[in-house]
Amino acid sequence: MIITEAAAESAVPAVPGDAGATGAPEREQLKDAAIRALVQRIHQLQAERAQAFRRLEEGHRQYLSSGPPYDFPRYRSTVHEVTQAFAAASREVLAVEAELAGPRAQPLLASHVRRLQQLEETRLATVALLQLMGTPELTGQDNLQMHQLKMKVIKTMEAISEVLQDLRFDAESAE
Repeated sequence: MIITEAAAESAVPAVPGDAGATGAPEREQLKDAAIRALVQRIHQLQAERAQAFRRLEEGHRQYLSSGPPYDFPRYRSTVHEVTQAFAAASREVLAVEAELAGPRAQPLLASHVRRLQQLEETRLATVALLQLMGTPELTGQDNLQMHQLKMKVIKTMEAISEVLQDLRFDAESAE
């Protein structure tokens, strides 16, 4: 699927409502890191998110090919594991954003990280909706809507790539 291939090039999502989970351990590790290291960490987290999206896509593909009867418990387990990976990445991204916005006094870089997080939230929600629409019970539904959602994922991933480029460029200027 296009989404999986493009995911390898791009990044991964946030967990809505998880902002309060930003913990002190992540912040402690960030205190002494250079801005360049913080930006590198964001890129590493994006790579982890891309890997999580690939696992989610593969789990969905396996689910669809498992039936009938479909192996929903296995798919649910995959979704749970991927959700945990997304949540962990999101907590750390939010910790980096807080570090950039606060102690580092880098509001431009913090705004890039915040935008990245928002785009990843959009991407995850859209991919989840696409997978739901692709389930056997809903197959044959509105193909136009499916196409529009796929295009939304692609455009969101393009925006994520742009934000990552802006983040890298502006971080180099900040040092």
